[in-house]
Amino acid sequence: MFASPAYAATGGSAAGGTASFFVSIFPLLLIFVIFYFLLIRPQQRRMKTHQAMVMAVKPRDTAITSGGLIGKVTKVDENEVELEVAQGVKVRVVKSMLSDVRPYGAKPAND
Repeated sequence: MFASPAYAATGGSAAGGTASFFVSIFPLLLIFVIFYFLLIRPQQRRMKTHQAMVMAVKPRDTAITSGGLIGKVTKVDENEVELEVAQGVKVRVVKSMLSDVRPYGAKPAND
């Protein structure tokens, strides 16, 4: 009685349908590209440099672990590093847990 009949909307032409699809998908693609250049790519670069640093560690280098231990590398295995944190105190650490490696003979900054 008070309700008016509802009619289905007519579909657009095929060309208009594909154009509206690209218009609706374009912002998603743009967001993905922005995330790639601002987040994913820099993280991959950091990961590669960290992996190269860890693989290049050698005895007599000074290493800093992610837990904050600083020590001199005394022995390097395939997956582990042995750090001397004090005279006679040696700790075994997994290589991937090294956060920084200072090469032997590197000059400290003048503060």
